[in-house]
Formats: sequence, structure tokens, C-alpha cells
Amino acid sequence: MYLTGKALQRKADQIRHEVIEVAVKNGAGHIAPSLSCVDILVALYYSVMRYHPVNPRWDKRDRFIFSKAHGCYALYAILADKEVLLKKEWKRFYAPGSTLLGCMDYRLDYGFEAGCGSLGHGLPIAVGEAFGAKLQKKIFHTFCVIGDGEMQEGTTWEAIQFAVKHEVSNLTIIIDNNRLQAMDFIINVLDRDVKDKLKKLKGFGLAPVVCNGHDAAKLARFIRPVVKTSLKVPRVIIAETIKGFGLKCMENIPKFHFRTPTPEELKLGRTYACRL
Repeated sequence: MYLTGKALQRKADQIRHEVIEVAVKNGAGHIAPSLSCVDILVALYYSVMRYHPVNPRWDKRDRFIFSKAHGCYALYAILADKEVLLKKEWKRFYAPGSTLLGCMDYRLDYGFEAGCGSLGHGLPIAVGEAFGAKLQKKIFHTFCVIGDGEMQEGTTWEAIQFAVKHEVSNLTIIIDNNRLQAMDFIINVLDRDVKDKLKKLKGFGLAPVVCNGHDAAKLARFIRPVVKTSLKVPRVIIAETIKGFGLKCMENIPKFHFRTPTPEELKLGRTYACRL
């Protein structure tokens, strides 16, 4: 059963709370890139995608490729909440003996569709998955979440060219646009602003749209009609997000790409509603 409205936003708060608690307790880095995409993942798994937790290998399931796999903590929390992977495995993530990696690997029984530790590989995998489904006339849809930093990778644009040329319309690309890559702001490295990104995507034959990436309920309502449009090319959604969203000490601060907060920094508080 899909969640909507306030129930969906409460679920996003719950997942964000778990990510912070587990990651801080176990000393896991990459908290900030995980927090920026919580609402995107919650919208997909609780309100958009066709997915059977009891059967992660179900052939008709929608496919999800998480290209920014270093931000996988929210996905671990979601799949544990859905009982695809054991809750105790998620709770001891990054602790000695943990079976979960800091960058998500391929483990279909756990619901991990691909291993994408090296950035720039996820979208090519997703395009191949969707193109194969099109050739075989399969009905599932493929979703791919990529980081705005990895859009500097050549493989990303090669995949986009292929998808446009071959009209891979059963694919939705969601860009986690948090404006930071590793240890600096993207504007200081390559991109200028979101208008620059829009111009590039349109130049490659796509029709990107921009939305708020931190309102799970609105995001879900936004994604559903986009998936059902009659476009002949992949749908592209630029989700405007904040890296480290939820922790005051971490939001939009480059040094927290992998750094864990100190007890003093955590005392600055949280910025999400925490309606648990």
C-alpha cells in the first residue's frame, strides 16, 4: 500500500532520523550525501515504484539504480524498514562484522540492483536495463538517482546520448542536485548553476524539470505524472536538495562529505520536523 501526504513525510522523517542515529553511532562517513536524497528515495519506494519486498527478484518490479552509491544509507534504512534486509544488519552497519558496504554493492536478495561505487556507472547501467526491457517488451520502469557532481563524468553523457537516440522512454533520471561534490561546491569546479545544467540537458534532447527535493509527498505527486507522459526519451527530474539536510552543523558544509559530526556539533540541532 502506498503512503501519501503527511504519512509519507513522517516516513521520510523516520528514515532521516535512523540514518543519523545509525551512522553517528557506528562512525560511518558519507552521512551528508545520504541525507540529501532521503526524500527522493522515500517518495520512490513508498509512493511511486512497483515493488514487492517479499520478493525482491519479482520480474515485474520497477528497477532502481542508485548511481551515487556512497549515499546509500537511506536506501539501507528503507529496505530494512520494508524487511528486505534484516533490521539488525542495518543497525550494525559500519560496525565490526557488518555485511553492508559503505558504497552499495550488487546484492539482489537485499534489493540492491547494482554496485556503483565508482561514480558515472549507474546511469549507463540504468539505460541498459531500460533498453533491454524495451526490446523484450517488459512493462517495468527503471529509475536512476544520480548526483549532480557525477554529471561531470563522460559516461553519463554517453548514456544520455544513447537513451535519446534509441528512445529509451521507460527510464526516469532523478538528479540529486545538492550543489556539492566531495570537498567543494560544483560551481567552483565545473558547473555554473542549475540553468547551465538545464541548458546542457536540453541540448542533448531531453526535457528536464525542476522540483523541491525535500518534500516527499509533493515529490511523489510530481514523479507519478512525469512517468506517465508520452515523451519518447527518458524523463529527467532535477531535485533541488541540500547536502546534509536535517543536521544544522552539516547543511551545505563541504567538509562534511565524509566527516562525522562531533557531540558538540550535533547539539546545534536538527532542521527537519521529526514527526515520529
